[in-house]
Amino acid sequence: MNTRTALKILIVEDSKHDAELLLQALHRAGYEPFSERVDHAEAMRAALAAKTWDLVISDYVLPRFSGLEALKILQEAEIDIPFVVVSGKIGEEVAVEALKAGANDYLLKDRLTRLGAAIERALSETEQRRRRQQSERA
Repeated sequence: MNTRTALKILIVEDSKHDAELLLQALHRAGYEPFSERVDHAEAMRAALAAKTWDLVISDYVLPRFSGLEALKILQEAEIDIPFVVVSGKIGEEVAVEALKAGANDYLLKDRLTRLGAAIERALSETEQRRRRQQSERA
């Protein structure tokens, strides 16, 4: 029996087609994704306030705001979930900038085979951080 891991994903992406490709890659990686796609800051804030998400996957370049702005919105909301950047055009400097700003990982859209492993690692790191913080408070 092949059991899939349910995953609630907020996708920050202006292309419906690219969001579908992400969901297909997640399905191939063994996840059963539930998602919502947003493409501007106000919609992202509303989605973060309305539901509990397991992670955010964001394009780096969007017409109305950027992946780094999306990361800042998540940080300002003080929601401790992974943030993964997936972009068609991301150079090494941009990737380093995203990681320094707090993104868990970055991937190129034409290399989505690594998406499952990147998400698994990001979720694990987040869970370890939460446990560490709980033990420090105890």
